[in-house]
Amino acid sequence: MTTDPVALSVDLIRCPSVTPEEGGALVLLERLLSEAGFDCTRVDRNGTPNLFARWGAKGAAKSFGFNGHTDVVPVGDAAAWRHDPFGGEIVDGVLWGRGATDMKTGVAAFAAAAVDLVTETPPDGAVILAITGDEEGPGRDGTRALLDWMKDHDEAMSVCLVGEPTCPNEMGEMMKIGRRGSLTFYIEAEGVQGHAAYPHRAKNPLHALVTLLGRMTETPLDEGTEHFQPSSLQITTIDCGNPANNVIPAKARATVNIRFNDTHSGESLTAWGEALAQDISEATGIAFALNPDISGESFLTPPGPFVDLVARSVEDETGRAPELSTSGGTSDARFVKDHCPVVEFGLVGATMHQVDERVPVEQIETLKRVYARILRDYFA
Repeated sequence: MTTDPVALSVDLIRCPSVTPEEGGALVLLERLLSEAGFDCTRVDRNGTPNLFARWGAKGAAKSFGFNGHTDVVPVGDAAAWRHDPFGGEIVDGVLWGRGATDMKTGVAAFAAAAVDLVTETPPDGAVILAITGDEEGPGRDGTRALLDWMKDHDEAMSVCLVGEPTCPNEMGEMMKIGRRGSLTFYIEAEGVQGHAAYPHRAKNPLHALVTLLGRMTETPLDEGTEHFQPSSLQITTIDCGNPANNVIPAKARATVNIRFNDTHSGESLTAWGEALAQDISEATGIAFALNPDISGESFLTPPGPFVDLVARSVEDETGRAPELSTSGGTSDARFVKDHCPVVEFGLVGATMHQVDERVPVEQIETLKRVYARILRDYFA
């Protein structure tokens, strides 16, 4: 009897696992996987719930890994939803609820495919599922914790597929073979407070800050590379907390986010920003503090046997040859890439994080078939 990914998706959505709450989702998966013969270990760290599950011998020559998360973002205004966000209701062939696209359905699809494989046609190798409850949160104790635990316990994946939603509009149209890096500058400029009518007695940090932001944005960081779009720099906030119209403030702050391709690194962009700030500081007398937060470096899994396997399986099951993309935000693949080659393929993500998050059930069934074909062909 095959494992129904839609029923499993419904059960997972009914677990209120808003980060950092486990909500029963990992307990449910651990029971399912244990009954199928997986060795399961909870790898909780600092209160963050995680699950490691392996079928097959430890240290197997070939091991296929899946990575995903069962935590979800808050529902927002629950009264604005047409259906209970944790009800897992299916109406006219559509599954509604928080996590319907991002990504309890993805976890359900790969768990169902893995269970069917090991129970019906046991492979010569290992199947590993690394599932976290901390992808939508800080990300410090989720997939990172699982990978740290795996290293300490000599567990390894030969390759890994992350089940995040990757398709913009139609099933099969896109898979991810890399991601841009992400760096945030938290900038503070400090001058001297004074009366707006007597600027010679003050030093206006806003003027210097605006000059710095102008220098950062006046020239594109690059023109893109073979597999990446041009890097993007966005000013996301400017503030000085000044309620008065006749006071020059002492301090001003801004936040800048950069999504960067493989032309750059977090280190090189940090040096670039600090050099600009130093030049403007010397010209204006305003002191700058740039606090960089690098949440991930850019990475690429080049086209080759693993990428070809996933792309071929997607086309066979959906009728579409997926675009090999590096677009979008970050995912836990940025951590997995230090462990083994990693790609991403999942559902259409049009409604993720929205009120009325939902997905047609046929997409979940298709996704399970894609994952099942990938597993079957990998171990063939």
